[in-house]
Amino acid sequence: MRHFVILIVTALMFSATSCATHVQTRRPNTSVTVVKTPPKHYKIVTVRGKRYYFWNGNHYIKTRRGYVFTRM
Repeated sequence: MRHFVILIVTALMFSATSCATHVQTRRPNTSVTVVKTPPKHYKIVTVRGKRYYFWNGNHYIKTRRGYVFTRM
């Protein structure tokens, strides 16, 4: 009887978990330009709680390596 209960509990545990995962595809970014320091005349723009840096008509995001161009 004990083995039967363990078998049922094990079967229920494995059937209750889902194997589905969310896969998000991204376009490969082969030409990423990293700017180490922004110019003196940059502006900080906040959109939906995220901070963007604006200069030269482009928006940039700050990363560990520097500032990376992004599309808005």
